[in-house]
Amino acid sequence: MSIIEWEKDETVAVIRMNNRENRQNLEFADSMNAVLDAVVADKTITAAVITSTSEKYWSLGVDVDWLGRQLQDQNLQNVKGFLYGMNSVFKKLLLLPVPAIASINGHAFGNGAILACACDFRLMRADRGYFCFPEVDLGIPFLPGMIAFVKKAIPYYKFNEMKLTGRRVAAAELEASHVIEKSCPDADRLMAESLAFARTFRKKRGIFGEHKKRLHKQILAVIDTEDPEFIESLFLMVQD
Repeated sequence: MSIIEWEKDETVAVIRMNNRENRQNLEFADSMNAVLDAVVADKTITAAVITSTSEKYWSLGVDVDWLGRQLQDQNLQNVKGFLYGMNSVFKKLLLLPVPAIASINGHAFGNGAILACACDFRLMRADRGYFCFPEVDLGIPFLPGMIAFVKKAIPYYKFNEMKLTGRRVAAAELEASHVIEKSCPDADRLMAESLAFARTFRKKRGIFGEHKKRLHKQILAVIDTEDPEFIESLFLMVQD
């Protein structure tokens, strides 16, 4: 089983992350990029839903154990490849010519929450799972591009609070703050609601993609022009 797989449910691409905590490393980035390319290549797809096969986790963000080993072994190109690879994932979601819907059926922490914010829409289960940016407690600054596209998903006042406190937030509060489209009572209802929402979209790819390209022009410019400074220098941690 691949760590990320997809299948068609009528005209909806259902993308499943299969690696339990769905920690993000170079393999994750490569696999997600390949899946998104396949979804784009299938012209019959009208929407994409990203979910997890875990009952507890959607994605817990960066695979810190993998990252630590790469840095210790001086495999710096692997680290840079991962960072650029995830930026490619984020850009593909920002430009996907069909709606990208995060169906958050468990914890979404750090880069997992950021991945959800790169999607166009988010739904979340209410009975399990928190959405959290713990980077302030871990000493990990966001890349500029991440800040840019998270702000399109979360109202600025709420993002400011969540980013600076590192507080865990549940689905009901996220729905009230318009971060998610809907809070669903359990995992089964979440998937049903996510698919139902996805099926409301029958937009032509050309105009949908052009809308997103123009909407996110400034975000894409930040990713392309500002992120490389921090990636190339591997300025990934703040010690004090």
